[in-house]
Amino acid sequence: MRIVFMGTPDFSVPALDALVAAGHEIAAVYCQPPRPAGRGKKPRPTPVHVRAEALGLAVRHPVSLKTAEALQDFKNLESEVAVVVAYGLILPQSILDAPEMGCLNIHASLLPRWRGAAPIHRAIMAGDEQTGVCIMQMEAGLDTGPVLMRVETAIGAEETTGQLHGRLSEMGAAAIVTALSGLGELEAHPQATEGVTYASKIDKAEARIDWTRPAVEIDRLIRGLAPFPGAWFELDGTRVKALGARYSAGCGEPGQVLDSGLRIACGSGAVQLTRLQRAGKAAQDTEVFQSGAQIAAGTLLNGD
Repeated sequence: MRIVFMGTPDFSVPALDALVAAGHEIAAVYCQPPRPAGRGKKPRPTPVHVRAEALGLAVRHPVSLKTAEALQDFKNLESEVAVVVAYGLILPQSILDAPEMGCLNIHASLLPRWRGAAPIHRAIMAGDEQTGVCIMQMEAGLDTGPVLMRVETAIGAEETTGQLHGRLSEMGAAAIVTALSGLGELEAHPQATEGVTYASKIDKAEARIDWTRPAVEIDRLIRGLAPFPGAWFELDGTRVKALGARYSAGCGEPGQVLDSGLRIACGSGAVQLTRLQRAGKAAQDTEVFQSGAQIAAGTLLNGD
């Protein structure tokens, strides 16, 4: 098929690769414009931009799709379908209507649960046992379109957003190839009106660990925010990110270090920290981190 691909971050790259490998014709790749990054604040192209150029594909990165010029440029591609995955711009109705068979979206949740910007983070933070990807026919509403295909997967007890992100990215890539092979024959199922939840963007204010909360919630917070933005606590006035954890038994004053393995007492129960990162340093497994930090049992984290 002749396809316009629209995506921006790492999550989108496997889908682009899968479409090319399946023999589809990529008329153009749309992504977000390069943005200043790094110490020099030089414009840095997005992961999809980099990959598309490596594949020899035409890349476009308009600031908006709402202008008459942007619409005409899109229409001139004469695509059969557009595949959209974490693109980052709202598609106006005129764009949605332009491809012969519409626009398909790869969404990283089991719709209608977790519509919106951060479905992977929110699924882990909420303690969901399952998630997956949906191939959705796009319409003007926020992730409200009918679902053509869904693929489910269990969320591991110690799985982080980073780990689940990688799995769902590959699952979505495989699913879109399958969906395109059956396009026109797959039945579009309207989303249920019950069970709708919204995955709002992660606010950095959510990331500070409140040790008075139950351990099960803190465990989910740590795993849900790893690797970015990273749940954090303070140690000797320095911010430390907790990037891995598991629920554990134990009791003590909230924030109290219970042993040299960094088992931390919470409002109820405890969490075992498995991976940490000091500000400006590389992430380390707890054993390596402790060989340098040597946080003693009895220490209170975030203690003022």
